[in-house]
Amino acid sequence: MDRRTAIKILGTTIPSLYLSTHISAMETWTKVPFKPDWISLEKYRVPEWFQDAKFGIWAHWGPQCQPERGDWYARGMYQEGSDQYHYHIEKYGHPSVFGFKDVIHEWKAEKWNPETLMDLYKNTGAQYFMALANHHDNLDLYKSTNHKWNSVNVGPKKDIVQGWAKAAKKRGLKFGVSVHAAHAWTWYETAQRADKKGPYKEVPYDGHQTKADGKGKWWEGYDPQDLYAQNHQLSRDSEQDHTIHQQWHWDVDSGVSIPSHAYCENFRNRTVQLIDNYNPDIVYFDDTALPLWPISNVGLDIAAHYYNKSAKENNGKVEVVINGKILDEQQRKCMVWDIERGQSNKIEPQPWQTCTCIGAWHYDRRIYDNNLYKSAKTILHMLIDVVSKNGNLLLSVPLRGDGSIDDKAQFVVEGISSWMKVNSEALIGTRPWHIFGEGPAQEHAPELHAQGFNEGKGKPFTSDDFRFTTKKDTLYVLRMGRSEEKTITVLSLAKNVQNTKVIKNIKILGYNGPVQFKQDHHALIVEIPKDLIQDENATVLKITK
Repeated sequence: MDRRTAIKILGTTIPSLYLSTHISAMETWTKVPFKPDWISLEKYRVPEWFQDAKFGIWAHWGPQCQPERGDWYARGMYQEGSDQYHYHIEKYGHPSVFGFKDVIHEWKAEKWNPETLMDLYKNTGAQYFMALANHHDNLDLYKSTNHKWNSVNVGPKKDIVQGWAKAAKKRGLKFGVSVHAAHAWTWYETAQRADKKGPYKEVPYDGHQTKADGKGKWWEGYDPQDLYAQNHQLSRDSEQDHTIHQQWHWDVDSGVSIPSHAYCENFRNRTVQLIDNYNPDIVYFDDTALPLWPISNVGLDIAAHYYNKSAKENNGKVEVVINGKILDEQQRKCMVWDIERGQSNKIEPQPWQTCTCIGAWHYDRRIYDNNLYKSAKTILHMLIDVVSKNGNLLLSVPLRGDGSIDDKAQFVVEGISSWMKVNSEALIGTRPWHIFGEGPAQEHAPELHAQGFNEGKGKPFTSDDFRFTTKKDTLYVLRMGRSEEKTITVLSLAKNVQNTKVIKNIKILGYNGPVQFKQDHHALIVEIPKDLIQDENATVLKITK
């Protein structure tokens, strides 16, 4: 089969720019369950274990945590006049002399103990753990033969992903990896700049450096262009820092700089090696749909490979999950929709996930100093709300650059653990009821925008807010917070309400005594036992036959 014949057969499924790589694989794809196209991927079904899991912990931890100055540091340090730019100059020096590659060199992860941390995470009742495999900074945190800039060769000289995987799997947690590096091509464009004023005016930042510039330096033999990927023309309006958000979708009409064929192929090879060598149960892509789609088919290649690998290893059943953002209706059948820092306002027909952090995605010392972490109560309310709507919560717990967890973050995690030890049965392994809840908070729920970001914009939950979950013949009623009232009143469980049966037995999780209640045509009214110490996070009623 020659190239012209292949183009005619494939039509518009695979962009012609990257067609040559896929032609040789065509006969292989015809023999496996999943092919690298959206129609084929619609055959995917979300595995039961993920639908049961409900709660995961994420270590969104890498070299950008080393400066302890917040997220997107490796981009912000090259934005003249920004907070991170000024901080970088004060801490490290000018970005023409000390670039992000040099921050990587400073990152040693000397206090990182994945075994101890995983014990802490396991105690929360989390069912899966997610490790950062790479971020937009383009450093692979695993041993890679396709990318010399990896944490085994530079920085901590450790296989971070392997350490996390070993600790998670030993404790029976499903293991995931998050992959963010597809956007390094445009994300690092700030590294091509130079100061417009001051003593370093017009001195280029180190994003222009090449392998030849490393002679006699610690990075001799390494090509900074393999890390920064900046030997290309800038995207349209790249000098405007917020333009990148408008170009995140790789829409050619947006003026985004189109990555080279070699860049896309290298990303694919790196990611396939990650999947093959570390066997993750979840791959989280920080991309619209799949990486580099639609300007390249490599994301579809990776997805088909991942699903086919799992099917082969599980007697034809796919037991793995891919997370992606801003999915259309077809794409939500092909993978699991992730909403960043936000929640759906309804029960979704397909399992979904929200991801959030108790602080910043990358460690920010100012959040610690100013006591700005989300509380355990806030996280638990979010978890309860998400689960009632057929979703999972993936929670990032910040780690310092050295790999340690600070005392305030640990306090939040331990607070989650305390509640979950008593009440996790109302969440783990459950499914939504016919409605997700009742109460004033849902009347003020904010709408979703882009990939999410409606978190914290609605009305806070109070003891008047309820969420419902089910497990076989059991209905769980989760009342948010605590109240001075002597009764709990649930309007949705009145006798005359649709899908409500006559209630004969109620228990309160964590309380062994009898519970008095009455059910009439107005509501279910449950008396709070006098000797019950109400949990400030939530009280759970367990209703059985």
